Amino acid sequence: MPAIELHTARTILTAPTLDDVPAIFEACQDPSIQRWTTVPAPYKREHAVGFVEHVTQAWESGEEHTWAIRHAGVLCGMIGLIRQEPGAAEIGYWVSPTARGQGLFAEAGRAVLDWGFAAHGGELERIEWRAYAGNVPSAYSARALGFRYEGHLRRGLPQRGKRFDGWIAGLLAVDDREPRPWPVLNG
Repeated sequence: MPAIELHTARTILTAPTLDDVPAIFEACQDPSIQRWTTVPAPYKREHAVGFVEHVTQAWESGEEHTWAIRHAGVLCGMIGLIRQEPGAAEIGYWVSPTARGQGLFAEAGRAVLDWGFAAHGGELERIEWRAYAGNVPSAYSARALGFRYEGHLRRGLPQRGKRFDGWIAGLLAVDDREPRPWPVLNG
């Protein structure tokens, strides 16, 4: 499948290219991205090159659909859907430090969810969100998109050769996407 381009009011989502390597490399130096995601640490330029090559192959095979989030021509994050099995995928994302708090991720996230559930898109029934326990910013973002908290995964998530506790939430194609209370978040 060729990469799909998505548009929101302020963002354009496209497959990352080798031209994005410097921006990906720079963003992945952020301690929060290294702490809360599975990117290698330390993060080297060749990791960014390998990531872009992997994304290109994954789009072709249909196993992953990853977009660079762009605002005003600048790469400000990544978001993707990783197929788990027919009808289901896991969402993953990071936002560069300079783009946080502007609502850009929320726009991009809604566009990706719309595409993921669409009959002319991913044709998914369920999208899961998983994060390391304690990743409150990601949890707030997922809840705002309508994900419903489903539980705590004891030593459920791997990162760099170790296992950590995690949180899991889900969103179904039939859900209304209204934010619900999560027991791990205040408010």
